[in-house]
Amino acid sequence: MDESNFSRRILTVTGQVQGVGFRPFIYKTALKCKLSGNVRNSPEGVLIEIQGSSKNHASFDSALENDLPRLAKIVSLKKEDLNLLEGESEFCILSSTAGEGHCVLISPDVATCPDCFDDMSNPDNRRYEYPFTNCTNCGPRYTITRSIPYDRPVTSMSCFPLCEACSKEYTNPLDRRFHAQPNACAECGPEVWLTDNKGTKVPGKKNALHKLAQLLAEGKIAAVKGLGGFHLVCDASNPIAVKTLRERKNRPDKPLAVMVHDIAEAGKIADLSANDHELLEGLQRPIVLAPKSKSYSLAPDIAPDTSFIGLMVPYTPLHQVLIKYFSKLKSSPAALVMTSGNMSSDPICIGNREALKLLAGIADIFLFHNRDILIRVDDSVTRSVPEFDETGAEKLDAPSAGTGFRTLFMRRARGYTPSPVFLNKEGPCVLGTGPELKNTLCITKGDQAFSSQHIGDMQTLETVDFWKEIKDHLQNILQVKPELIVHDLHPDYLSTELASEIGLAEKIPTTALQHHYAHIYAVLAENKHSGPALGLALDGTGLGEDRTIWGGECLLVDNEKLDHKRLARFTHLRLPGGEAAVREPWRIAWAAARDLGLDTGLILLPENLKAGANMLNQMLDKNINSPSTSSCGRLFDAVSAMLGLCETITYEGQAAIILEKIQDFEELGKYCCPIKKTPGELLGEHEEYDPEIVEICTGELFKQAFNDHASGVSAGIISRKFHAGLISGLADCAELIAKETAITSVGLSGGVMQNLTLAVELPIELQKRGLKPLVHRFLPPNDGCISLGQAVYGQRKLELSERSS
Repeated sequence: MDESNFSRRILTVTGQVQGVGFRPFIYKTALKCKLSGNVRNSPEGVLIEIQGSSKNHASFDSALENDLPRLAKIVSLKKEDLNLLEGESEFCILSSTAGEGHCVLISPDVATCPDCFDDMSNPDNRRYEYPFTNCTNCGPRYTITRSIPYDRPVTSMSCFPLCEACSKEYTNPLDRRFHAQPNACAECGPEVWLTDNKGTKVPGKKNALHKLAQLLAEGKIAAVKGLGGFHLVCDASNPIAVKTLRERKNRPDKPLAVMVHDIAEAGKIADLSANDHELLEGLQRPIVLAPKSKSYSLAPDIAPDTSFIGLMVPYTPLHQVLIKYFSKLKSSPAALVMTSGNMSSDPICIGNREALKLLAGIADIFLFHNRDILIRVDDSVTRSVPEFDETGAEKLDAPSAGTGFRTLFMRRARGYTPSPVFLNKEGPCVLGTGPELKNTLCITKGDQAFSSQHIGDMQTLETVDFWKEIKDHLQNILQVKPELIVHDLHPDYLSTELASEIGLAEKIPTTALQHHYAHIYAVLAENKHSGPALGLALDGTGLGEDRTIWGGECLLVDNEKLDHKRLARFTHLRLPGGEAAVREPWRIAWAAARDLGLDTGLILLPENLKAGANMLNQMLDKNINSPSTSSCGRLFDAVSAMLGLCETITYEGQAAIILEKIQDFEELGKYCCPIKKTPGELLGEHEEYDPEIVEICTGELFKQAFNDHASGVSAGIISRKFHAGLISGLADCAELIAKETAITSVGLSGGVMQNLTLAVELPIELQKRGLKPLVHRFLPPNDGCISLGQAVYGQRKLELSERSS
């Protein structure tokens, strides 16, 4: 044998390369390529030593680039030459080495793979219909892991000793279940059982999932323990069951997600794009918001305010078996409501006793299992949006980019957490504590930002405890300690209080970043943008630097120099009653009409609201508890309420959702939204922060909509002209400021950017004006991205501080 072209080298691979079948892949590839050596896990990543001819090395490199396992993701690959090892002829897998620190990404929980679903569908297979089937290509990861390294003893599977058959799979490098930490079967693994809402086991000869399907078909409501928590489940085609679930959970209007057996069934309920197919059948299988089809036949109360339906297909074996049994009992399309198993404002339930205690007043029956959920994680929610710049999406390696659509996150959790957002450079470890509503927290490590799963609204002690659990867990699995904590500017947010509490206890400095600047820092980070950019921050509310309520702003943000300034804002609206006006948008509509000199008598109020109008007039006359806001979300509320669409709300964004739904797209006109420069004025006791500011005259939008409504123009036409006028006004403002500043990149962020009309049309309008829109592709544009903006701001602040010292 000619050894002149033989060489030995060591490869250090970092990324998502542990617990995903990477070492068996390396083992099989090395054998196929006739290479000797070894592979092992280490704190630095996966270390691969290989020895052989240059031709065989090239074949190995090609496989490493093109044939990775389903879940593996390489972030970095370093190669070094070694001396040849005489007499070596085999390739082997070595034991893992321990140590402080690591460069390994933790895999999120992912949907069951086709091979495992095939095993479950085969009556001759020992895993036939077993609800905890998995392999290295699929199954639970994040939700069952206590610490790193990801090995069975540190997962909730540690109490289930492997049977002989499963042990053989687990120790065989050529088996796809080699070192699959949750590996199990009916003989040795977790099991399910059914009880009533008092905890008494339900008798019967049929297995628990079969019996549950039967009870659901009969109209019962169930609490079902799944992957990251409990779902509340009922027959989606049964109006009485759906109504009862809403009444018991006190969720009168907010849309409910449903699960169907497969894509074919989903296509009978909704009109699916190619990107929807990819999301529903991919690794993560989130809830996908898709337009209801003409043949939509589910209970009308599933999603009454919108023309979209939230769809899932089974992502665990348990769900697969349940929906299979249920589909045999119901006519097609058979669908189950799957909504989070929690009480309003509380985190999703994960423990059997916890669920029985908290959900017994909602569910008739409970499906339990004995595999503990260690980390609670809700379902992710996404929607597909037509892509305006497909090339940019591909460069960013964004989810589902390249299909003509981009994926817009409404909520990022199961399937995606704790995958990081990759930043454009490395920096120190910073903790962003997030906002009050739709909270997430974020911890940075090097050039990666780890945004937590959706935590929820920070308004209960239970949610605060959940936040603390996730903060400690992420720090533990990342093996980092923050050097700085960044929080919201609002002093009364619980997330702000937590920052102060942790800072004092752990001797970590803290600093504040205004809410809307954090939005723009986040979208710039996702797009790896460095330097100055404009930002349109469009959302509900956030305390501004002038102590007024912001929410419709054009900002200048330089994330290199950490300069930021508000350059434009919406016309101010008053909120009579403060927070009460957010819950009752008719108050905002009334105040807007009155302040604009319009006839409030034309605002049709239900009888039960008319008594409050006189009180409102007195509050407005004396400016008592009527704070001013530039909020874009409150503008949508005002127009919706003025049209009589939604005088009061039962969930955040309801008025805007209904307003968007009714648009008449046959209407080609739009309202005028002027742009003007206005001097600073006094707002209550606070002086305007900027001596001169551009005003986006959204008051004129409201006035035009009001006058059309008074003239009998249909609400659908008014809604369309309002949306089109607002989009044009925002683009005009950005164009004006871009010319003055010579900045052409425009970040788009805030909860209003989840409005499909704005998400599609505003980037296009900006492009028409020669501007470059930057949108969220990895996190939601709502407040779920705030913690990322805080964290990257903190990284840069530390860097600049160190440089100046």
